[in-house]
Amino acid sequence: MGVPSVAVYSDCDRTALHVRQADEAVAIGPSPAAESYLNIDRVLAAARDTDSTAVHPGYGFLAENAAFARACRDAKLNFIGPDPAVIETMGGKTTARQAAIDAGVPVVPGTEALAGALSDDELRERAEKIGFPLFIKAVAGGGGRGMRRVGDRGSVVAGVEAARSEAGAAFGESTVYFERLVESARHVEVQVLGDQHGTIVPFVERECSVQRRHQKVIEESPSVAVTPAIRIALAEAAMALASAVNYSSAGTLEFLLDPDGCFYFLEMNTRLQVEHPVTEWVTGIDLVQWQIRIARGELLAIDRDQALNPTGHAVECRVYAEDPDAGFVPAPGRITSLRGPSGPGVRDDSGVEAGFEVPVFYDSMISKVSTWARDRGEAIVRMERALREYQIGGITTVIPALLWVLKQDAFLHGNFDTGFLDRALVERAGRSFSELTDEQVDLAMMTAAVFTYLSATDVKHVSGEGAAATPWQRAARLGGLRH
Repeated sequence: MGVPSVAVYSDCDRTALHVRQADEAVAIGPSPAAESYLNIDRVLAAARDTDSTAVHPGYGFLAENAAFARACRDAKLNFIGPDPAVIETMGGKTTARQAAIDAGVPVVPGTEALAGALSDDELRERAEKIGFPLFIKAVAGGGGRGMRRVGDRGSVVAGVEAARSEAGAAFGESTVYFERLVESARHVEVQVLGDQHGTIVPFVERECSVQRRHQKVIEESPSVAVTPAIRIALAEAAMALASAVNYSSAGTLEFLLDPDGCFYFLEMNTRLQVEHPVTEWVTGIDLVQWQIRIARGELLAIDRDQALNPTGHAVECRVYAEDPDAGFVPAPGRITSLRGPSGPGVRDDSGVEAGFEVPVFYDSMISKVSTWARDRGEAIVRMERALREYQIGGITTVIPALLWVLKQDAFLHGNFDTGFLDRALVERAGRSFSELTDEQVDLAMMTAAVFTYLSATDVKHVSGEGAAATPWQRAARLGGLRH
């Protein structure tokens, strides 16, 4: 778009790819996020010192922080996102639920925010009114943090304490609420764009049900479970709620879809989603560019038919620096070599390169690989090829686990819900993701059988010396007989 950009970075990110690709870069503090990327004053100082006129918050750190959006406005900086008041309303899960109810959008049965002064018995009583099983969720939560599944009355108090503790540590806000667990549900979401003139455009849904511990792993668009009628209903619900709160910029409304085709509003992300590339693939619309254009005050000139009717199919896999054989623990370290995937229909949104030290301070995602093809089957095949092409040396990644997921029958047939991956991992029973392939196992078994047989026979050298041939020599002779 021809707009000069300024990157900010912490101490451990001083050699990061985004720092070198920006027109300017400003150091904003030590590696811990609280002292750098979450420090509003330092981010604003960087903007002021470089004469910046706008701030794009990305999709992490301060992206959904209403105080930051308000501080940008007060500093006469154009915050590329929704109004601070809208972030406050839709960023809080209980206030967003109420907004959905007011807009006539169905929600999952649940409670308001639970006061910290409630007694243990009062917590149990409120949980029983919702019904088991249920989720305890952090009001300010996200990414599966501050969330606990409770199956009976006896587990309520311990679950609340654990969720509050985790939420307080992760978000600085420990308030939680109860929400009924919808069994065998899918997680689908609707991307919306809204301008400053009241126009709302909903997009074709994204399927985000492949999750590990409530964190998305693989996303795709469109969803195999969404019929044209459900798609229209989802779009209308998203438009109704976004319009009701005067939403502008990019945002995503998340829904649960049950096996009967009924859907329920979960929450809204008042920012650009990590998985936005799949929407861009199937619609041909650049969401980030439109965020900037909307912030400039432009009218949203997007054909709704184009936004709602996908062309082909797209899949995205999140590549994390984690060790899947050790329970997916973070695996930071120096990347010694890197060769990303390429080719038609392949996109690699990567923030690293060879020589970069993956830090311990932030989320461990290092890349998003997305593929597009004419249909879902082709997109999956293309994704498998792209992941096999991805060569990352020096660190451990989840790529072997992603390749395994892509081969699961439930995934291939589109027959999955939000619990699919966790169940599959339990059934896997801790087997290594780095184990031999089926072809390698077959070859090893055949080789072992040949060596066992030859070792048990009394084959002599044909040289006449009478010395027994080694197993390697015998195997070589057998190999020669095949030609």
